[in-house]
Amino acid sequence: MKTRLLIPCALLPLFAAAQSASDESAIIKLVEHNDTSTLFVTMHENAPHKINIKDVPRFAILGKEGKFYMGLGANVKVVPTYDFGNPIPNPNLFVTSGIPMNLAPGNGAQFKVSAQQSNIYLNVVALPGTKDQLGAYVSMNFLGSGYAPTLQHAYLKYRDIIAGYTYTIFADAAAVPATIDYEGPNGLATIIHGMVAYEPYLGKNREWRVGIGLDMPETSITNADRTLSVSQRLPDIPFYVQRNWAGGAGWIRLAGIVRNMYYRDAVAQKNIDKVGWGIKASGTTPIAGGLSASYMGLYGKGIASYIQDINGLGMDLMPDPSNPSRLEAVKAWSAVGSLQYKFSPKLFCTAIYSHVRTYADRYSDSPSDWKTGYKYAQYVVGNVFYNINSIVQVGAEYIYGRRVDFDGSQAHDNRVEAMLQVSF
Repeated sequence: MKTRLLIPCALLPLFAAAQSASDESAIIKLVEHNDTSTLFVTMHENAPHKINIKDVPRFAILGKEGKFYMGLGANVKVVPTYDFGNPIPNPNLFVTSGIPMNLAPGNGAQFKVSAQQSNIYLNVVALPGTKDQLGAYVSMNFLGSGYAPTLQHAYLKYRDIIAGYTYTIFADAAAVPATIDYEGPNGLATIIHGMVAYEPYLGKNREWRVGIGLDMPETSITNADRTLSVSQRLPDIPFYVQRNWAGGAGWIRLAGIVRNMYYRDAVAQKNIDKVGWGIKASGTTPIAGGLSASYMGLYGKGIASYIQDINGLGMDLMPDPSNPSRLEAVKAWSAVGSLQYKFSPKLFCTAIYSHVRTYADRYSDSPSDWKTGYKYAQYVVGNVFYNINSIVQVGAEYIYGRRVDFDGSQAHDNRVEAMLQVSF
């Protein structure tokens, strides 16, 4: 419906630019979050598909002849947290691999309040509903040091092609369960980096979808005595096939990824190429009434950079104990399972279990190095969310995290947190 609005002065240049982009005058429209209007559905499909994240602005510029949709939105999210056990310093990212193993006496509890998860985003669709529909999406939050703006997503969509900075198609971000914690379950593969992918729908009712892409290589290795890190030459190649049912409310995705990872043999003075690979199953299944389940299982070698909890910990390639000039791909697996129950359109709750396991000890003979490092970690969550109205949401959450090292040492953290989020 059309409405009269007071527009913040900071947005006027944006609206003026959008109006001049069309031969006909544009109107500003209030977007109802009912999942049925063409405007809402089109802009929602253009956004990252992650559950319980508002990605369609309340106000959008609509070309009078439907030549473009444009909206600038924001989610203001305030999260107070209380940790007890071995507190993780970051109040927004509950990273189980970061649970302190040697906590200084007197630091067994922590209270913090953060609004760093708040974000602003631009969602634009040109020529909606045509074969040449072009979408653009840019968002940023404030998770940088001292609330510095940090890019979340920046990509373009044209027909079945997506290119830019966003989730790898290996991730299946739509199957990620809702959490107040920005990090989410430790076993996820929701890695964001530069990528390009082709993802067409197939079948009479779009019940099938396939995808293949090129990901910017993100390799993290632990060097041996006689090896060196070098720049990477080839992109990672993710691919998948997906079967949808129940009007898209349920699906299963079978995915794979192949990686070429390079390091240098300092003795032979040559670069060595090691192949990494991973396989993954994920999806969401409506069970009965308001109950649904989502799941993900991942296994591979040399894919630590695609497992959220151990990304960047040097576990893609590690030293071969029998040869100080050779690195080997490390085996790892992860699993995530969740149940969600929707009591009403306004109220739902979620229970989640996640587990990550590595075999890094097989690639080092040093008792002071990886023999005492990360072996596995568990992440357990229970939460509830309530929509007070179309723009205000509140929630409460409990998280338990446990890290176990190869020497048998372990540590855990408990976090109780709440959330107030206002979406514009």
